[in-house]
Amino acid sequence: MFYNCDCIEGAKKYLPDNSIDLIITDPPYGIDGNKLDKHYNRNENNVIEGYVEIPKSEYADFTEKWIGQAERVLKPGGSIYIVSGYTNLRHILNSLANTKLIEKNHIIWKYNFGVYTSKKFISSHYHILYYVKPGEKPTFNTFAFYSDSEKSANGGSLNYQDREDVWIINREYKPGKIKNKNELPKALLSKMILYSSNPNDLICDFFLGSFATAKVAIALGRKARGFEINSDAFLYQIKQIKNIQPGCMLDELREVPPNKMTNRGKSFNSNEIINILKDFKILINSGQTKKSAINSLSEKYGRGYWSILKIIDGTTNKSSGNKNIDTN
Repeated sequence: MFYNCDCIEGAKKYLPDNSIDLIITDPPYGIDGNKLDKHYNRNENNVIEGYVEIPKSEYADFTEKWIGQAERVLKPGGSIYIVSGYTNLRHILNSLANTKLIEKNHIIWKYNFGVYTSKKFISSHYHILYYVKPGEKPTFNTFAFYSDSEKSANGGSLNYQDREDVWIINREYKPGKIKNKNELPKALLSKMILYSSNPNDLICDFFLGSFATAKVAIALGRKARGFEINSDAFLYQIKQIKNIQPGCMLDELREVPPNKMTNRGKSFNSNEIINILKDFKILINSGQTKKSAINSLSEKYGRGYWSILKIIDGTTNKSSGNKNIDTN
C-alpha cells in the first residue's frame, strides 16, 4: 500500500511497530526546491511539479520525528539506508544518534557529472547511512553479487571490492521522460535491496518521490510500502507502479557461482592447524610463494585467505625463540 500523505503522520496511522524489514529513503534536502537544479546541476525539464521542501528552521525537528518513526516500525534486525547530501547531514546523524539504531556503515556514493564549479572542488558524491535495529541478527547477504572465489582482472576479490564502502554508480538520465526532482538509479537501489533483504520482505520508503525504491523492490520479488506528500507525483506514479510485474528483475540477475570457502566462519581444530602447517611447508619447499601457497590452502581447506594467513603468521611468531611446533 502507498499513501498520499506526510510520512510522520502516515507511519503513525498505517504502520504497526516492528513491521518493516528494510527502509530505503532519500529525504528532502532542506534546499528551496526551485533552486535544486542550480545546487545539484540538474536539468529540470519534464520534472513533476509540486515538490514539497522542509524549511531550514524546521529540518532538525522534522528529521528527529521521521527517524523516530522509522526506528519504531523497523523489525528487530531490520535495516535502514538513508541517502543524503551534505547540506543537512548533521541533522540526520544527530537524530540517528538519539535512537537505539546501530551504525553499520557510512557509505559514499560516487556518481558521474558532479556539480561544476571553478572556485572550489567539484561535489560528486552523496552519503548513504546504513543502520540496523538491534534485537535480532540483521539480514546481510554477503554473496548477493559475487562468490568468495571470483576474481577481477588483476586478481583481486570481486566480492571484497563490491562490499567496500565507496560505491561508484552512475546516475540514470532519461531525456524526454517524466521524472521526479531526484530519482535514485536502479543499480544503487538493487544493491541495497539484495544485500539487506530477502524475497517477500517488506520494504518501505518514507519519501517515495518517483517510487523508484518501491518499483525496484517489487521487481526484485519484495513487497513495498511508502508515503508521498506531493499529490501530483503520487497520482502519476501510482499508475506507473501498476505496470511493474512482481519479480520481473530476478531473471536479469547474474547467477553467482557456489562459494568455495565452505568452512568460512567455523573454528579451526588442532588437527586441521597441523595439516595446514604441514601443507604450507611442502608448498614453500616446492618453490611456491607465500601468497600462492596460502591461496592453494584456502581452496583446499575451504577457508578464507586471511584466516589461513593468520594461522601461518601466528604460528611463526609463536615458534620464534627456539620454540618449535611439531608438524611431522
